[in-house]
Amino acid sequence: MERIALRPGNFPWYDYSRYTFSLGLSAGGRTMLSGHSASEYDADTREMVVRGGMREQARTAWAKIAAILEAGGRSLAEVVRLVEYVTPEGIERYAEAAAVRSELLGDNRPAVSIVVVNRLLRPQALIEIEVDAEPSEPPPSAGRGWPPTAAAARAAGGVVYLSSILPLDDAGAVIAPGDLIGQARAIYRRAAGILSALSLGMDRVVKTVDYLTPAALPNYRKTGAVRRQFLGPVYPAATGIVMKRVGYRDAMLQVDFIASRHPPAAVNPGWTRYAELTYSPAVRAGEMLFIAGQTALDPRSATPMHPGDVAAQAAYVYDNILQVVAAAGGGPEHLVKTVEYVTAAALERYREVAGVRSRMLRTPFPVSTGCVCETLLRPEYLIEVDALAIVPAA
Repeated sequence: MERIALRPGNFPWYDYSRYTFSLGLSAGGRTMLSGHSASEYDADTREMVVRGGMREQARTAWAKIAAILEAGGRSLAEVVRLVEYVTPEGIERYAEAAAVRSELLGDNRPAVSIVVVNRLLRPQALIEIEVDAEPSEPPPSAGRGWPPTAAAARAAGGVVYLSSILPLDDAGAVIAPGDLIGQARAIYRRAAGILSALSLGMDRVVKTVDYLTPAALPNYRKTGAVRRQFLGPVYPAATGIVMKRVGYRDAMLQVDFIASRHPPAAVNPGWTRYAELTYSPAVRAGEMLFIAGQTALDPRSATPMHPGDVAAQAAYVYDNILQVVAAAGGGPEHLVKTVEYVTAAALERYREVAGVRSRMLRTPFPVSTGCVCETLLRPEYLIEVDALAIVPAA
């Protein structure tokens, strides 16, 4: 499988050759982009800056996205899924970003994940957007997602992306305020209904990403019973991230689901602790390898590694990710996407992670997004990496 970095001939915002991520990649017939904000290089101050309010920032981010897609022979009309990482200040002005997106995408309604992050890596940034684009199946009749300008789900290349699901009733009110398990059940029932409309069952879910509030953290382990009720027999890869809030203030949990039309198969390098968990180290479906979020936890002894050292934790994390990819028959050259969630305590030394990526990954580098979370599931963790690989069949 050839990975092709997308290199626009005209990209005036910054010199992208200096970074350990690709602006975008074409791989296996798919086009994936890194997260893009309104950051740009200011020649006068010799610094990266972010200008404007939410509307202006969204326009700049989408201008970058359009330029990168064009370099790969794609257009905004082919965007099937996007993730909008929005700060707490930005979510209060989200309607402005949604209006820009609707204007630029027109009748195209992708699946949309809205992630309220504590902050973005550029402190002035209000929004960062990552997209997947490829020829897709006709939009399904599974209803609208959240926000209303999103499709409930979009399918492309055998992968089915669901928009973010919050515990909301048909009127948009939060279900079971204060009841994490009740909210989790409502979310999974909603996902099951959307997939049923696409003639798929919950057994085809290959990846879940949970965003939970600090209030949900004490009882979060109990949501495993809900996963056992709805998922399996192959449990999906999973990531769980704590944010200051999710999209609705009374909601404690948001789940992003990815399913596949290909039968899923668990991939495990031999880590026995997963036998007791409701998620797999990775799930292969077709050529796609969906990898669980990895932290600096010894997968055999469950011991946190390298406390207080984000660079050492990142090296440990990427080594574990590459062990998972190797168990699927791949190597570093098959890694196509990473999302790095870092804590505020990690920011002072976060730049050192670029050196880790440079040593351990291969060019063209995967697309990547980085954002700041409230905390990770254990206080020792400074970074969690959510990754995707494409590994062709042998």
